[in-house]
Amino acid sequence: MTSTPFTDRRSTMTRRRMLGAGVRVGAGAALAAGAALPLGLAAPARADSAGTGAAGTAGSAGSTGPVRPTLPAPTGPYPVGTVELHLVDTTQPDPVAGPGKHRELMASVWYPAREVERDAAERYPVAPWVPAGTMAALMASLGVPAGLVEAPLTAGRQGAPVRRSGRPRPVVLYSHGAHSYRADHTVMVQELASHGYVVVTLDHTYDAVTEFPDGRVLTPLHDRNHQMGPADFADDIRYLLDRIEELAAGHNPDADGRPLPEGLSEAIDPRRIGMFGWSKGGTATARLMLADRRVLAGLSLDGPMLPDITDDLDRPFMLMTAVNTPAASPSVAGFWSHLRGWRLAVQAEGAAHPSYGDTQVLVPQLAKVVGMSDEDLRDWTGTLDPARAVRIQQAYPLAFFDLHLRHRRGHLLDGPSRAFPEVHFLP
Repeated sequence: MTSTPFTDRRSTMTRRRMLGAGVRVGAGAALAAGAALPLGLAAPARADSAGTGAAGTAGSAGSTGPVRPTLPAPTGPYPVGTVELHLVDTTQPDPVAGPGKHRELMASVWYPAREVERDAAERYPVAPWVPAGTMAALMASLGVPAGLVEAPLTAGRQGAPVRRSGRPRPVVLYSHGAHSYRADHTVMVQELASHGYVVVTLDHTYDAVTEFPDGRVLTPLHDRNHQMGPADFADDIRYLLDRIEELAAGHNPDADGRPLPEGLSEAIDPRRIGMFGWSKGGTATARLMLADRRVLAGLSLDGPMLPDITDDLDRPFMLMTAVNTPAASPSVAGFWSHLRGWRLAVQAEGAAHPSYGDTQVLVPQLAKVVGMSDEDLRDWTGTLDPARAVRIQQAYPLAFFDLHLRHRRGHLLDGPSRAFPEVHFLP
């Protein structure tokens, strides 16, 4: 494995400092940019032998061997499959990689799968939360000793055949936050897949911790000449949209020609596409929708909406806010005023900036293992109970995309719910 770090570990900020600069002050540069350090302390999650482990408690610091926390199981009726795609954009030269090189991206496709028989389980192993090289880079970024924490297992079976439904399935795209990675909302991603969606996640190279098939591991690039903004994220996703159309047409966009799961092309409906993103990825979701009408509905997870978005958006958009509310942020308020279609803003009481992601369930499991104080833990998770946060991030995105991509109307988005008393509807 070749690791290509673009950060100096000696100057790496702690998550607490990063959030302290942004969340507590409100106008801090880190949060305004939608920045997030890699989830080094949130380490891996383990599923059971079927890949559907429930949230639990990590091993104690005194136990032998590495710690492997657990992710909550998705609640949908279908097993989940997943496959990686290595993509090369031959229209985009990559000056960082050198002359003659083009922009490379790593994506994952999550989908409803067929049941995997016991004798086929070895052919379709449970997918890790992140590859081993990525996990090692995440741990190193925060100084966690090597071998202390193992990479998570998810609910997804690698390469499992796609469940047939008789018609193509709606597609949801995901864009991560600054200095993050495509796995950091796996709870939400596999929840949607278990309910019948095809979900495609993407690492934004040079603003992500990402591992390529040849073993290269790239970490975020902090050179000001190569900083990526929400518009650059949106460009990456627009390229990904074209590859999804190729998939739907029966072509394989993987740069290495690796085989695709049986039935994947037939499962993709390029006419029903939604998108969600966290932090900078939430802003990128809005920017892509303004530039490309193929995305029919968008969801932002506490996106700061910077730089200011001043164009009107006429398609459904939902804000799941924590600290970036219309009342607290002029840029979010400005974006809110330009929404001309269906719109909704909700806020979970006690939520911190990362609360709608895997952080909320994984960090508490590892807090004692890595010696995290209660104050540090609150910086990561706020005061929102992790179990409640999981239920919120499973229920509300599903309800949103069901309404706008499947036209299935429930009541969760109509107003405050007795089932979720901590979720407030914002004016």
